[in-house]
Amino acid sequence: MAGCGAGLCCCCCPRCCGERESRTPEELTILGETHEEEDEILPRKDYESLDYDRCINDPYLEVLESMDNKKARKYEAVKWVMVFAIGVCTGLVGLFVDFFVRLFTQLKFRVVQSSVEECTEKGCLALSLLELLGFNLTFVFLASLLVLIQPVAAGSGIPEIKCYLNGVKVPGVVRLRTVVCKAMGVLFSVAGGLFVGKEGPMIHSGAVVGAGLPQFQSISLRKIQFNFPYFRSDRDKRDFVSAGAAAGVAAAFGAPIGGTLFSLEEGSSFWNQGLTWKVLFCSMAATFTLNFFRSGIQFGSWGSFQLPGLLNFGEFKCSESDKKCHLWTAVDLGFFILMGFIGGLLGATFNCLNKRLAKYRMRNVHPKPKLVRVLESLLVSLTTTVVVFVASMVLGECRQMSSTSHSGNDTLSVQGMSEDVNSSIKTFFCPNETYNDMATLFFNPQESAILQLFHQDGTFSPVTLSLFFLLYFLLSCWTYGISVPSGLFVPSLLCGAAFGRLVANLLKSYIGLDHIYSGTFALIGAAAFLGGVVRMTISLTVILIESTNEITYGLPIMITLMVAKWTGDFFNKGIYDIHVNLRGVPLLEWETEVEMDKLRASDIMEPNLTYVYPHTRIQSLVSILRTTVHHAFPVVTENRGNEREFMKGNQLISNNIKFKKSSILTRAGEQRKRSQSMKSYPSSELRNMCDEHITTEEPPEKEDLLQQMLERSLPVKSGLWRNASDL
Repeated sequence: MAGCGAGLCCCCCPRCCGERESRTPEELTILGETHEEEDEILPRKDYESLDYDRCINDPYLEVLESMDNKKARKYEAVKWVMVFAIGVCTGLVGLFVDFFVRLFTQLKFRVVQSSVEECTEKGCLALSLLELLGFNLTFVFLASLLVLIQPVAAGSGIPEIKCYLNGVKVPGVVRLRTVVCKAMGVLFSVAGGLFVGKEGPMIHSGAVVGAGLPQFQSISLRKIQFNFPYFRSDRDKRDFVSAGAAAGVAAAFGAPIGGTLFSLEEGSSFWNQGLTWKVLFCSMAATFTLNFFRSGIQFGSWGSFQLPGLLNFGEFKCSESDKKCHLWTAVDLGFFILMGFIGGLLGATFNCLNKRLAKYRMRNVHPKPKLVRVLESLLVSLTTTVVVFVASMVLGECRQMSSTSHSGNDTLSVQGMSEDVNSSIKTFFCPNETYNDMATLFFNPQESAILQLFHQDGTFSPVTLSLFFLLYFLLSCWTYGISVPSGLFVPSLLCGAAFGRLVANLLKSYIGLDHIYSGTFALIGAAAFLGGVVRMTISLTVILIESTNEITYGLPIMITLMVAKWTGDFFNKGIYDIHVNLRGVPLLEWETEVEMDKLRASDIMEPNLTYVYPHTRIQSLVSILRTTVHHAFPVVTENRGNEREFMKGNQLISNNIKFKKSSILTRAGEQRKRSQSMKSYPSSELRNMCDEHITTEEPPEKEDLLQQMLERSLPVKSGLWRNASDL
């Protein structure tokens, strides 16, 4: 498969190689322009492919011969130690992000909440809005600056890691500078009030840790070097990146099995049986490292393991006083299927709008100075802050607190943790004994808002849920893609939970189904919307089951995700696949399109082949690199003694492929064409291979002579020259 990836980088179809307005489509793609007829971004050719296949050569065979069983066991033991270290470091990165996000968020809400309570009586709410704007704009500005330092740190990073594991080398995606900017940037993005999550960037951070830690060296820290010769191949690095990505999912959701399945389903295109056990072990190490430190820091109970992940859904259970309540029944499956269908439609709409926004940014924002990207992030932050504040003040309804809420007896158990759900209720602009339902959702961290929708006994009005869903849908769609580190899991879960809670309220109010459990419908709504956006099935099902710690939810979640995926796939691709295509990455899909089955090799091959010789001057190589957009070239060895015999009949035979003389450039002519474009002199080393005065008449015995030469493998040998660093 890696070889196919390299082939995509070196070959192009006739449609892609045609000229339009004196620019080739690949040049238009690199400049961020699109194909006018189909409005489709063509695959770029400036990506290099990674060599995931073992290179069976003499040095490799010598290493195998010198390695006995003892050295092989030592090598395998070192690999297991590296896998464990990757899991521990990924958990520590998650701990760092969670600690500072919680610290900054609590500081911001504490100051703003006290200001709102004071200004409600004095009539100075504008001052409270300015304070909130000051916090959010400062945090978002810092996050944007970090992305300017390392542009690949923007977004969730999942599309880039998916490309890397598929065999495409994305520049800078697994560097130390990337993980530093990613971890620090995402904590500022989340603390800045943007509708983004920190779970998606955790996957990217874990992958970077997996790529860099076993190397014991970094491009960013050139002076620090260790004599550690192991794990230098692309194949070993790929396995560690797979383990790191799975550890990131496990640390984010407390789901080690789900993380392993995520790496298998969404990430890696190369998998083997031995890698499964290593990835699961790495995920377990990340989960328990994060759990150990979070439980000790927040509750002082070291070793109790009460907080398995960054996002916890809590325990779903009915009230003991309500004997008719059930988490879900067989009748509810019909509603779950309908919710999956609607979730697929909403997810397809979200992806369509976000794709159009991304194309607009590629044409109008990215070509401009980098400061424009920072200004766009600040504009999104300003709009989000104003909408949140005004919606909480104007659109929220004052709802009566339930008896359990008022007495404080309703508690939530999250893996042994006892926390009052109603402590996060906000009473902004409401009299005593009432709470503001809109402010309760907006003026809380997103994880707390999800818990409110899952477990709050108090009611949220249908109007509030509808407005909250609409505002959150539009703002999160606008936010994903700006120049800040951002995840999409938590915003999608929160948006879907509001949709599910709305469905439960409507069923209770207008159909009279009082026995249904609102938390279950909120969970199914979250799964439906998230599945409609990302189009994940197996891994997402296991992640949600592990997060809820309720195995009975397995069937409804699986059915909902399947329906959401089938519905969304009818309209467009998942959000990560869309952004992969927007970047022009030549990603190999699991299944080919129907049109590709009708293609032949000649339909995608380049007629004007660019090749080099084993003994070529540096000037010629530089000319080739400057005048082409790919990085792989065939190395052709000529047999000068039989040159005239081979060129007779106006044909060149190379590796059983016949090229007509009229369709190829002579060696000197090819160099002359490059030199004219560079306004330089052609290399004196090159000479004309073909005799222009050779007669075009072919002898009768030509075919027999060529057949004999072909069988003896005399004419031409070919290799592959990747770039100038291989010289």
